Amino acid sequence: MNFRASFSELIGTFALIFIGAGAAAIDGELIVVALAHGMVIIGLAYAYGHHSGTHITPAVTFGLLIAGEIKTKTAINYWIMQFAGGILGAAALSFVLGGSTSGLGATQFDTTATNVSQALVLELILTFLLVNTIMNTAVSGKAGNLAGLAIGSTLIFCILMGGPITGASLNPARTLGPALLTGNLDQLWVYIVGPLAGAAIASIFYVNVLKDKS
Repeated sequence: MNFRASFSELIGTFALIFIGAGAAAIDGELIVVALAHGMVIIGLAYAYGHHSGTHITPAVTFGLLIAGEIKTKTAINYWIMQFAGGILGAAALSFVLGGSTSGLGATQFDTTATNVSQALVLELILTFLLVNTIMNTAVSGKAGNLAGLAIGSTLIFCILMGGPITGASLNPARTLGPALLTGNLDQLWVYIVGPLAGAAIASIFYVNVLKDKS
């Protein structure tokens, strides 16, 4: 086990939930929430990118596994650390805020305005866009040192659009932590299936269409 990579994923996912979900729980303004998530990604991409690649979402790890960029053993280790980081981040947020009455920034959708299929497709599309950016910047190496900025910016614009509808999770670990601490797991599967499907499609598209074959 690569302990540096493992703890980079743990701390990174912890920070994403503690800061990103925390901003949603405390302030709730869409632009604040989007920037909080995006800036965490940008900052930690440069802090931990050389250790683990700063996936900090099981969906990204799944995409890279499908694309053949990481090994199965590494992916499983990352998933364990990411989910642990998400739960710890939500627990720390609950402690700091004095409980879960704020909702802990949980990603949910209003079933009276959005049905399950719509939520699922939105999470799929937004995650596709995020993983597509990752593949064509960080993985391809084309963006150089600007990859972290491109990825964080993509997360920001995804949340600006999808936040009012589903919370724009794009990340099963982002949803699991607050869902567990608030005891609301009914919609969790949507935030697992949607992002994983979007990541898979983005990876297959990259490998078969966009990736340089030379």
